[in-house]
Amino acid sequence: MPHPQPTPHVPSEQRVTQQVAHGLFRLFRKGKGGLLLLVLGAHLPAAVAADIRVIDGDTLQLRGETIRLSGIDAPELHQSCQDLNGRHTPCGLLAKAALDGLVGAGSVTCTGNMHDAYGRRIATCFQGTANLNQAMVRLGQARAYLRYSRQYEKDEVIARDNTTGFWRGTFEPPWRIRAENLDLPSSEGSGGCRIKGNISSQGRIYHSPGTRHYGRTRINTETGERWFCAVKEAVAAGWRPAKR
Repeated sequence: MPHPQPTPHVPSEQRVTQQVAHGLFRLFRKGKGGLLLLVLGAHLPAAVAADIRVIDGDTLQLRGETIRLSGIDAPELHQSCQDLNGRHTPCGLLAKAALDGLVGAGSVTCTGNMHDAYGRRIATCFQGTANLNQAMVRLGQARAYLRYSRQYEKDEVIARDNTTGFWRGTFEPPWRIRAENLDLPSSEGSGGCRIKGNISSQGRIYHSPGTRHYGRTRINTETGERWFCAVKEAVAAGWRPAKR
């Protein structure tokens, strides 16, 4: 008799941030090539400085100013990726937590004077002498944003070859997620519940924000489709996760 499948556990944003920030990343340089070796450090402080607030894996606020890290593109905050076993992982929250850990170890400075269409300053940020933009790519927590810069292309190759971070599994590039989820802010049920319980020829399938077909999936409550506020709620009601 087969064993029942356990309910997937999706950690809260606070829990994910704590888990990654407590495994804070130490950065140091080796050799004339400036290779960043990224080592987990379990005993460094996890608190973020009072004048810094991390918004997501490639955006932070420094003394009240919103800064978009140049040349990189991290998973959207609520984006979901898959590990080698096909299980969903909150890669957007993990990327945010990784940046939280990096900036939490000391003072941060940012250089760059250009602004994007949203008024954010486009900048390269440093924790001491360590380039945070580069570190996020090397950790496999952000893509090199080749549409705008090839500065971190080699760092992405290293992360991919070493199957670091989200390169251990499969994921959609964040720019593709944004293109497919343009309706994301207005596509939610009552109370802000954002998980879509869809009924199709493949059965009852739920789509979390950040999965590939989330943006194009429409919910018709008159046919039994519904919105869920949590993954465990969808699973308990008989829905299974989308494969992509």
